[in-house]
Amino acid sequence: MKRFIDQELKRWKENKRRKPLIIRGARQVGKTYSVKQFGQNYFDTVALVDLERNPDWHRVFNGNLNAKRICADLEILVKHKILHGKTLLFIDEIQACPRAITALRYFYEELPDLHVVAAGSLLEFAMKDISFPVGRVQFLYLHPLCFAEYLRASGNEEAVNILLAPPGTVSQTIHDFLCEELRRYFFIGGMPESVAAYIETGTLHESFEVQAEICDTYRMDFAKYSPHADKHCLNAVFTTIAQSVGQQIKYSRLGDGYSNPTLKKAFDLLCLTNIIRKIPSVDPSGLPLGATASAKIFKALLVDIGLMRYLSGMPVDVEYGKTDLLSIYRGAMAEQFVGQEMVLSQKEALYHWSRQAKSSTAEVDYVAVIDGRIHPVEVKSGVSGRLKSLHLFLQIYQNCPKGIVFSTRPYSELPEKNITFVPLYFAFSATGGSNYL
Repeated sequence: MKRFIDQELKRWKENKRRKPLIIRGARQVGKTYSVKQFGQNYFDTVALVDLERNPDWHRVFNGNLNAKRICADLEILVKHKILHGKTLLFIDEIQACPRAITALRYFYEELPDLHVVAAGSLLEFAMKDISFPVGRVQFLYLHPLCFAEYLRASGNEEAVNILLAPPGTVSQTIHDFLCEELRRYFFIGGMPESVAAYIETGTLHESFEVQAEICDTYRMDFAKYSPHADKHCLNAVFTTIAQSVGQQIKYSRLGDGYSNPTLKKAFDLLCLTNIIRKIPSVDPSGLPLGATASAKIFKALLVDIGLMRYLSGMPVDVEYGKTDLLSIYRGAMAEQFVGQEMVLSQKEALYHWSRQAKSSTAEVDYVAVIDGRIHPVEVKSGVSGRLKSLHLFLQIYQNCPKGIVFSTRPYSELPEKNITFVPLYFAFSATGGSNYL
């Protein structure tokens, strides 16, 4: 599968200021596959050091962390030479050996010409008790396949070209095709194994089985978090978040029988592992938005829309048959989809707006920064007159040039109201995705 990260890895390889690279992301989003493919495409050899599968290799990182000595030892274990410019040294599951994370500093200082990539999940746990090489490593995040990547994996390259271009009017035939493909993506999701299962078999059922297996794997991982949080509480929060996309989060509602501090700890832990994402409310009067992020008012997304479908327990026969994508699971799937696309286009910075007033409250689903300007983003099927919160937002914050409304309607601009209606499938490019690429 071709991924957007392929180009980022190529740019990293060619960068004169290159540092050891850590690929981060939730489990099973394709980190290992992407790095291996990159190594095979751009290097003579890949020296794969899997520290989870080979715990006895951890001893290489004991004692002194001299990079040349470590490379010499690893050459014996991987059974070939590690050569500057010709070999990609890939340290997989690096969280299994915290000392290996510390060692990245010395690769940067002593062997700057060697291409070193590490990948792992649960890195925050591993980094708690070590000296982290701040300023001596770079990071890239990998997420499930976005809609464009899914279409590319399905062989619809022309459709990908449309999605990555600036949003605009398309023919009714193309509009209907993209809406139908998006409906399928809602249920298959972007986890690579789930997408592969559907492409190979042509049935959603195979994809659903993969989603169940991935969720079971996540739950088994919860036992590894036990020193930090109750695994049963983690499971309760995991499931409840999938059922609460688009809603303000209150810790007390995330699980029965647990205290708020226990639920908060579980929620924060799942955020650290990239399984869920916190979406704070912000003040859009200026940049950076993150400076005003609220610790108390927030929503959340699940890592993947397909896993959300599985965990929510929605009746597929009922929801898949709905003609309006905005009505599937009460609109929550559309909001999850737009949020998931914006995690990429906004480079991890995902926020929303919520005004809590005595007489009335107002909320806008997301807030995007596009070319240095702030834009409110709504996911709605209604006409312009029903977008009260969006109109209020634009009235209060004169610094925001226009609002974006994602729906299943064709593309249209309402300059007199400073609103653009954009089809859902353009969520990535309409919120700054071209800058990401």
